[in-house]
Amino acid sequence: MAMKKTELFARRQRRTRFKLRASGGGRPRLSVFRSGCNIYAQVIDDAKGHTVAAASSLDKDLRATLKTGANIGAAQAVGKLVAQRALAAGVKQVAFDRGGYIYHGRVKALAEAAREGGLEF
Repeated sequence: MAMKKTELFARRQRRTRFKLRASGGGRPRLSVFRSGCNIYAQVIDDAKGHTVAAASSLDKDLRATLKTGANIGAAQAVGKLVAQRALAAGVKQVAFDRGGYIYHGRVKALAEAAREGGLEF
């Protein structure tokens, strides 16, 4: 019997995170969540179990400038903002956690904007 779409997504997500743990070298991970209406990013320190920096298209300073939170422009703005906040918290190197998403479109735009913002991965 074929697996459900959500089960396949969860499998890809687990596989990605397992590879990050194996090759991440103890770096915090930049995790991305993409919904139909918004995009969220957070830098998570798994060793300590807490979020170092976070940003989303729902942030007040971004919401005023964005037409919608579900396009590439919003993803670029969130990528730059999360990079600024991570650098302010003292994190320069991260491991990019795309979750179960394909590295394409909004996820790719967020990653490239975070790199331009100064994060290394």
